[in-house]
Amino acid sequence: MARGKTSTDPAELEKLEWPHAWAPPWRNTRLVGHDIAERTMLAAQQLGRLHHAWLLTGPRGIGKATLAWRFARFLLAGQEGGLFATSPDSLDVDLHAPGRSLVDARSHPDLFHLRRTLNPDTGRMRSEIAVDDVRGLGAFMHMTPAMGQYRVAIIDSADEMNRNSANAVLKVLEEPPPNAVLLIVAHAPGRLLPTIRSRCRRLALQSLPNDTVMQLMGDYAPELGADEKASLANLADGSIGRALELASAGSLGLYREMVDVLATLPDLDMPRLHSFAERFAKRGEEANVDWRSLNYLFDGWMKGLARHAAIGAEGPPVVPGEKGLQARLLAGAGLDRWMEASDRITKLFSRADAVNLDRKQTVMGSFLELQSAMR
Repeated sequence: MARGKTSTDPAELEKLEWPHAWAPPWRNTRLVGHDIAERTMLAAQQLGRLHHAWLLTGPRGIGKATLAWRFARFLLAGQEGGLFATSPDSLDVDLHAPGRSLVDARSHPDLFHLRRTLNPDTGRMRSEIAVDDVRGLGAFMHMTPAMGQYRVAIIDSADEMNRNSANAVLKVLEEPPPNAVLLIVAHAPGRLLPTIRSRCRRLALQSLPNDTVMQLMGDYAPELGADEKASLANLADGSIGRALELASAGSLGLYREMVDVLATLPDLDMPRLHSFAERFAKRGEEANVDWRSLNYLFDGWMKGLARHAAIGAEGPPVVPGEKGLQARLLAGAGLDRWMEASDRITKLFSRADAVNLDRKQTVMGSFLELQSAMR
């Protein structure tokens, strides 16, 4: 899309908002591993104790947004009623239920989806949820339902609100209108205003077991082999969304290269390090994907090192040559030195993003920090 031009094609706009190959949460009909949370929401509605605001928390990519959309679909399209109606035992909604297709298309008049929107000046997605969009939420919540009993709004995700946006949401929560339900998705709820958290009923969703992640990858990415699925599940740390992102980005190969360089510590194979770092000197979307993957993989590897030091046991190796590597490195330097190096590396990566530093030099500097920790 040309800079300064905004497409009006719904398919193009959705691709900007949801660039992944798998179905977005508003059209995903399958939720695995969160039966207790789903039953909790269903029981609240059936018993007439439906809280006006729900805070769905947990790691990114485990199904929080999918649960929010399942509940929204149930409230807006699963309440047919009638003399002989029976109480449902799940949030499933019949494909032909009135209003179901409108919810899936995000065009239901009683539905509001608050998320980052397109900046009309640049044609790119904003980095934050704009406060003007939140003001639209306040007006929506106080309107009378047009098609049924409820109005439902979903915030996905609350982590992307700035302080002005968060304060605007707080005003909505301070005076909750009747028959309106706000579903807030948050990956890091500790960053939210305490006053927002205190006005919501919280449901904490847990990471998925590796077996569940592998099962879901078999459905969403059937082309992957069993070994690849197992490796990606280990890297994703219980997140099917993260596992699919890593798979589509080819991040398993990136992780293998990273470990090959780490295995040369404390001496460091400098030609190999230069070759590895060179891939991040490029620009463009593919290079940005690699850079985001490296941020996640490097951080995860350092956290795994800390866990190994804390419990005295190494996690399962993801790639050949990794087994025993953490133990060898921990024998060369204490955990305190590794954590100091990790803090410095985190700052390096953050600074590279904030002020557009040379990414190749950032990668080189990060590995040199690890080398210093062992000397």
